[in-house]
Amino acid sequence: MATADLCTEEEIVTLVYGFYDKVRADPVLGPIFNTHVDDWDVHLSKMVSFWSSLLLGSGTYRGAPMPTHIALPGLQAPMFGQWLELFHETTAALPNRPFAERAEEFAQRIARSLWFGYQLNNHPDRAPTEIAHG
Repeated sequence: MATADLCTEEEIVTLVYGFYDKVRADPVLGPIFNTHVDDWDVHLSKMVSFWSSLLLGSGTYRGAPMPTHIALPGLQAPMFGQWLELFHETTAALPNRPFAERAEEFAQRIARSLWFGYQLNNHPDRAPTEIAHG
Protein backbone atom coordinates (compact mmCIF):
# COMPACT_ATOMS: atom_id res chain seq x y z
CA MET A 1 0.00 0.00 0.00
CA ALA A 2 1.43 3.34 -1.06
CA THR A 3 1.50 6.03 1.58
CA ALA A 4 1.92 9.67 0.65
CA ASP A 5 3.65 10.46 3.95
CA LEU A 6 6.09 7.51 3.79
CA CYS A 7 8.79 9.49 2.02
CA THR A 8 9.46 12.36 -0.32
CA GLU A 9 10.19 12.26 -4.02
CA GLU A 10 13.70 13.48 -3.14
CA GLU A 11 14.23 10.44 -0.92
CA ILE A 12 13.20 8.21 -3.80
CA VAL A 13 15.67 9.99 -6.09
CA THR A 14 18.40 9.40 -3.48
CA LEU A 15 17.50 5.70 -3.29
CA VAL A 16 17.37 5.18 -7.04
CA TYR A 17 20.53 7.08 -7.90
CA GLY A 18 22.50 5.58 -5.01
CA PHE A 19 21.39 2.08 -5.89
CA TYR A 20 22.19 2.37 -9.58
CA ASP A 21 25.59 3.88 -8.80
CA LYS A 22 26.31 0.60 -6.99
CA VAL A 23 24.83 -1.51 -9.81
CA ARG A 24 26.87 0.27 -12.48
CA ALA A 25 30.08 -0.26 -10.51
CA ASP A 26 29.36 -3.90 -9.69
CA PRO A 27 31.64 -6.35 -11.56
CA VAL A 28 28.78 -8.76 -12.33
CA LEU A 29 25.74 -6.51 -12.73
CA GLY A 30 27.47 -3.45 -14.15
CA PRO A 31 28.32 -4.99 -17.53
CA ILE A 32 24.75 -6.32 -17.93
CA PHE A 33 23.11 -3.01 -17.15
CA ASN A 34 25.66 -0.93 -19.04
CA THR A 35 25.16 -3.11 -22.14
CA HIS A 36 21.38 -2.91 -22.09
CA VAL A 37 20.69 0.61 -20.79
CA ASP A 38 21.12 2.98 -23.71
CA ASP A 39 20.45 6.22 -21.85
CA TRP A 40 21.06 6.28 -18.10
CA ASP A 41 19.24 9.58 -17.61
CA VAL A 42 16.09 8.09 -19.16
CA HIS A 43 16.46 4.85 -17.20
CA LEU A 44 16.96 6.61 -13.87
CA SER A 45 13.98 8.87 -14.50
CA LYS A 46 11.87 5.80 -15.31
CA MET A 47 13.07 4.07 -12.12
CA VAL A 48 12.19 7.13 -10.02
CA SER A 49 8.69 7.03 -11.55
CA PHE A 50 8.47 3.29 -10.87
CA TRP A 51 9.44 3.59 -7.20
CA SER A 52 7.34 6.72 -6.75
CA SER A 53 4.33 4.85 -8.08
CA LEU A 54 4.97 1.95 -5.71
CA LEU A 55 5.80 3.92 -2.59
CA LEU A 56 3.79 7.11 -2.98
CA GLY A 57 1.01 5.99 -5.30
CA SER A 58 1.97 8.71 -7.76
CA GLY A 59 0.85 6.72 -10.80
CA THR A 60 3.61 8.23 -12.93
CA TYR A 61 5.16 4.94 -14.06
CA ARG A 62 4.16 3.60 -17.45
CA GLY A 63 5.90 0.45 -18.49
CA ALA A 64 6.09 -3.31 -18.43
CA PRO A 65 9.29 -4.51 -16.77
CA MET A 66 8.76 -8.25 -17.30
CA PRO A 67 9.21 -8.37 -21.13
CA THR A 68 12.39 -6.33 -20.88
CA HIS A 69 13.90 -8.57 -18.22
CA ILE A 70 12.91 -11.92 -19.71
CA ALA A 71 14.59 -10.91 -22.99
CA LEU A 72 18.01 -10.55 -21.33
CA PRO A 73 20.35 -13.45 -22.08
CA GLY A 74 22.04 -15.60 -19.46
CA LEU A 75 20.57 -14.32 -16.21
CA GLN A 76 21.13 -16.51 -13.17
CA ALA A 77 19.73 -16.63 -9.64
CA PRO A 78 22.93 -15.29 -8.00
CA MET A 79 22.61 -12.13 -10.10
CA PHE A 80 19.23 -11.43 -8.55
CA GLY A 81 20.75 -12.13 -5.14
CA GLN A 82 23.49 -9.60 -5.88
CA TRP A 83 20.89 -7.08 -7.03
CA LEU A 84 19.11 -7.52 -3.70
CA GLU A 85 22.37 -7.20 -1.76
CA LEU A 86 23.18 -3.90 -3.46
CA PHE A 87 19.66 -2.69 -2.84
CA HIS A 88 19.99 -3.61 0.84
CA GLU A 89 23.33 -1.79 1.08
CA THR A 90 21.62 1.29 -0.35
CA THR A 91 18.59 1.17 1.94
CA ALA A 92 20.74 0.49 5.01
CA ALA A 93 22.19 3.98 4.62
CA LEU A 94 18.81 5.72 4.43
CA PRO A 95 17.82 7.63 7.58
CA ASN A 96 14.07 7.22 6.96
CA ARG A 97 13.70 3.65 8.25
CA PRO A 98 10.00 3.10 7.42
CA PHE A 99 10.75 4.14 3.82
CA ALA A 100 13.83 1.91 3.67
CA GLU A 101 11.94 -1.08 5.07
CA ARG A 102 9.02 -0.67 2.68
CA ALA A 103 11.37 -0.30 -0.28
CA GLU A 104 13.14 -3.49 0.83
CA GLU A 105 9.84 -5.36 0.93
CA PHE A 106 9.04 -4.27 -2.61
CA ALA A 107 12.56 -5.10 -3.83
CA GLN A 108 12.24 -8.66 -2.50
CA ARG A 109 8.93 -9.12 -4.31
CA ILE A 110 10.19 -7.54 -7.52
CA ALA A 111 13.36 -9.62 -7.67
CA ARG A 112 11.47 -12.84 -6.97
CA SER A 113 8.78 -12.03 -9.53
CA LEU A 114 11.27 -11.11 -12.25
CA TRP A 115 13.39 -14.20 -11.56
CA PHE A 116 10.37 -16.53 -11.64
CA GLY A 117 9.07 -14.87 -14.81
CA TYR A 118 12.50 -15.15 -16.40
CA GLN A 119 12.72 -18.84 -15.63
CA LEU A 120 9.18 -19.65 -16.76
CA ASN A 121 9.74 -17.84 -20.05
CA ASN A 122 13.26 -19.06 -20.82
CA HIS A 123 13.12 -22.55 -19.30
CA PRO A 124 9.47 -23.63 -19.35
CA ASP A 125 10.46 -27.29 -19.03
CA ARG A 126 12.11 -26.74 -15.61
CA ALA A 127 10.63 -26.00 -12.21
CA PRO A 128 11.55 -22.48 -11.10
CA THR A 129 14.18 -22.09 -8.40
CA GLU A 130 14.44 -19.46 -5.71
CA ILE A 131 16.92 -16.59 -5.77
CA ALA A 132 20.36 -17.58 -4.54
CA HIS A 133 21.51 -15.46 -1.63
CA GLY A 134 25.18 -15.15 -1.03
